[in-house]
Amino acid sequence: MTATAEAIENALQPEVTPFFDEPTNTLSYVVKDPGSDACAIVDSVLNLDYPSGTISFDGADAIIAYIESNRLSLEWILETHVHADHLSAAPYIQQQLGGRIAIGQAISTVQETFGEIFCAGPGFARDGSQFDVLLADGDSIDIGSMSGRAMHTPGHTPACMTYVLGDAVFVGDTLFMPDGGTARADFPGGDARVLYRSIQRILALPGEYRIFVCHDYLPNGRELEFETTVAAQLNDNIHVHAGSTEDGFASMREKRDVTLGMPNLILPSLQVNMRAGHVPPPESGERFFLKLPLNAFGGPDLKSLQAKE
Repeated sequence: MTATAEAIENALQPEVTPFFDEPTNTLSYVVKDPGSDACAIVDSVLNLDYPSGTISFDGADAIIAYIESNRLSLEWILETHVHADHLSAAPYIQQQLGGRIAIGQAISTVQETFGEIFCAGPGFARDGSQFDVLLADGDSIDIGSMSGRAMHTPGHTPACMTYVLGDAVFVGDTLFMPDGGTARADFPGGDARVLYRSIQRILALPGEYRIFVCHDYLPNGRELEFETTVAAQLNDNIHVHAGSTEDGFASMREKRDVTLGMPNLILPSLQVNMRAGHVPPPESGERFFLKLPLNAFGGPDLKSLQAKE
């Protein structure tokens, strides 16, 4: 038996239940060990109505209700990276169900970058200590009787992780469905060539392994899709199919990325997610604030517009 065949034979098939947040096109997952009531959550969503500044818990409550109604035991709340397009509900879910909040150990790099952009101050720890567990490449993630592991797959961001749980692979924003291609690589610390190499590691997994994406933007008006396979990505992914090259991918990605606008929720998302889903401490009384740094990502000098107070 080859190593690949042995890996397929030995991999358990977890039960994966998706939850789709339509406003942000984000997919969260409950991943259940087939041999017990143990489970994990991957990439939860906290609802934010940006114009009114209203945070609510509808999406997280649906996940909590599912876990409670099926009498599951939550062991992990996994974040694939510091998302720039939605807020994490990790601490809210943890307060209700327990579990350990985990992310890749390169989170400290992201915290250094955005802690400065948002003037987070000396009280904001830049060592990842807001999370319960910082995962390195190859670290084990056991859910009940099912063994899993973390893969460091940077490129979209420096701290991106892929979680291989049984035969289920949770790739975050690294890969989309085959007709959606791949994630952008132009955020601070992103790198198209590094992203390509990370994707090749994912595509070296057994072809039958199931891939679950974090976003689906319903290209060409099709219905929602969220599950594919390693083999299908190799055959059909519009950006990284078999035969693609690093040079060609990097050229395509860099030309495409300069045409993309910022995600609608990037500024609130980064401030919350770099804190493991917590909002910054109140600045006055009991009122909470998120900052809007002007021209932090480009634009003219604003000193001439500074108010005299």
